[in-house]
Amino acid sequence: MIVNLPPNQKIYFASDFHLGVPDHAISLEREKLIVNWLESIRHDAHSIYLLGDIFDFWFEYKKTIPKGFIRFQGKLAELREAGLPIYFFTGNHDLWMSDYFPNELGIPIYRDPQVLEVGSTKILIGHGDGLGPGDRTYKVMKKYLFNSPFFKWLFQWLHPNIGMALATKWSRQSRISNMKLEEKFNGEGKEFLLAHCRDLEKKQHHDFYIFGHRHLPLDLNVGEGSRYINLGEWVHFSTYAVFDGKSIELKSYKK
Repeated sequence: MIVNLPPNQKIYFASDFHLGVPDHAISLEREKLIVNWLESIRHDAHSIYLLGDIFDFWFEYKKTIPKGFIRFQGKLAELREAGLPIYFFTGNHDLWMSDYFPNELGIPIYRDPQVLEVGSTKILIGHGDGLGPGDRTYKVMKKYLFNSPFFKWLFQWLHPNIGMALATKWSRQSRISNMKLEEKFNGEGKEFLLAHCRDLEKKQHHDFYIFGHRHLPLDLNVGEGSRYINLGEWVHFSTYAVFDGKSIELKSYKK
């Protein structure tokens, strides 16, 4: 992905909105906050990258999508029709995206990390799930279950009322769904995405690595001239990153 960034324009990155949890009322307030944020950045945004877990659960039936989130989708449609490029990377909570966003909103879907080249700056971006050391159980489930075309085909034969109910029950087992702030920074040695970035840096240099998934806003050194940025989430932090062509800054949005 090669980008020519004009002067006075910026690239924005956000992830882990987890729209849908813990209930409709709280999710709706967060959705309105996100819509306000999108409106606030449109004046200088060159492009927007949404790096996964935007929805706490998403599944596209052939003729049906999850109920709700219309304000968010409407704002995305408005920005796209105004010519603002938007890119969507799937996370572990919304990996069952299909063709709805590309066809209806003109927003392409990416399932794997991509290298974003802005001038001489190289930025590796993605959600971050399944990367780095550890978490073997999830990696196996993602490969053989969640990414299985057969399992996806099988799930679509459940009535949406049943399928969404099962998915919601599963989703509510996560910490983010229970609004618990349990993620803590326990030192660089225990940051699996930082370890992943450092392994990649030994093979090929990137100026920045930007991921979500971790739920903590982080800005850590990978090596000489290289940094790892984690975007945090919008349940507690409302954080995002902005690149002005020279540096990347983590910011927090308050209405």
